[in-house]
Amino acid sequence: MKRIVVAITGATGAIYGLRLLTMLKDQGGWETHLVMSQAALLNIREELDDGRRQFEDAANVVHNSRNVGASIASGSFLCEGMVIAPCSMRTLAAVANGLSDNLITRAGDVMLKERRKLVLMTRETPLNLAHLRNMTACTEMGAVIFPPVPAFYNRPHDINDIIDHSCMRVLDQFGLHNNLEDRWQGLTGENPDPALPLKKIERQA
Repeated sequence: MKRIVVAITGATGAIYGLRLLTMLKDQGGWETHLVMSQAALLNIREELDDGRRQFEDAANVVHNSRNVGASIASGSFLCEGMVIAPCSMRTLAAVANGLSDNLITRAGDVMLKERRKLVLMTRETPLNLAHLRNMTACTEMGAVIFPPVPAFYNRPHDINDIIDHSCMRVLDQFGLHNNLEDRWQGLTGENPDPALPLKKIERQA
């Protein structure tokens, strides 16, 4: 069974972390390790009617964010990687600067030093220079900056479609592919501007 760490921090959008956990649970074959920061618990109560239990029920293992001696704090703990969803700018800054002051940032630091996949679903707008520099630093160290930007080519019917599409794309990063939402198949119909011919021709096998 493959293992993955899912962390929830204090940025808005805790639903992304919950949906990732439920997708992994439904997929089967994955052992999920959940960590929620204190700020995340406040947001969960605000955004999801105190739905902390939903997160814990969806995960295989739940860790206390203050327990820096937990299994996931060591590089010898084998896993496929880690997703921080959502990732606050405070957590981004800590990871970018190697500040392992809680279990989430320590686990993120472990992913970087062990060259494992670290996906940061950053949630902030607009971005200041510090945010951008921290994103650059994390990218240079091997992390994937993955803001949950909605797609509209799949014509989402509601907010759940938008959430599912972003989470589907995150799981792609770990080689876990599903088709819960439509994927891009190329432009359909006539060229909207005949003066600019389409150079790419899509061929179906």
